Amino acid sequence: MHKFYFKKKFDQYFLKDHNIAKKIVNYLSFEGYNTVVEVGPGLGILTKYLLKLNNKTDSCNHIFLIEIDEKLICFLRKIFPSYRDKIIHRDFLKWNPEEIHLQNFAVIGNFPYKISSQILFHILKYNQYIPECIGMFQKEVAKRITSRKGKKTYGILSVLVQTFYNVKYLFTVKKKVFFPTPNVQSGVISLKRKNEMIHCNKNMLFQCVKIAFNQRRKKLRNSLQLFNYIQNFHEIPFLNKRAEELSVNEFLQLTKEIEIRK
Repeated sequence: MHKFYFKKKFDQYFLKDHNIAKKIVNYLSFEGYNTVVEVGPGLGILTKYLLKLNNKTDSCNHIFLIEIDEKLICFLRKIFPSYRDKIIHRDFLKWNPEEIHLQNFAVIGNFPYKISSQILFHILKYNQYIPECIGMFQKEVAKRITSRKGKKTYGILSVLVQTFYNVKYLFTVKKKVFFPTPNVQSGVISLKRKNEMIHCNKNMLFQCVKIAFNQRRKKLRNSLQLFNYIQNFHEIPFLNKRAEELSVNEFLQLTKEIEIRK
């Protein structure tokens, strides 16, 4: 590690505890999929245990690595030569799984703190292909993702992720197991896609949730004034509540009501 030049723009903090790496990988369920995409493999500590799993069981048949740092791509291809064709030099936020014909795969990774929310939104964009995600985030972000209505941490990420996935906070990871040492703790969470379909427009849902929480102290009748032109706007349920008071299902109902009346 001491020979590697860390790039601040990539927000690089590498896990060095093998027990934690193994523990994270072992949370993959392989229920209904046999392909795993690792985001930001770095020096390959999670990759090592993914490949061990791959060699031991038939449940994991395909592993792809997506890394943005060109120097790390060279390093990974050197230490995992038999997988060099599955090591992809790309920005995950610009990656489309359809490019390599992937339609059913899990995502795993020690996600860079600065773009972890963007990574989640990218996963939601392709959620029809991603039945499961095991990810390490800044602890504060992990708590927001798994938060429930009424809590201060409940927000845009909470509602949108929980609309499509059952979420679970798995465990906390201390600072000392990373190199270099970050200023914050991390948290590992599990996302398992829900079986039920949402019966409203996905883009409309995202718009409603974002607008509502961007003015979270206002009641919805005021924060959602963008829609006050629609028929019988003031009769829509939940408008007397604030965003943090609505459950995931209530946000879905709200979106349906707006759609019906538009």
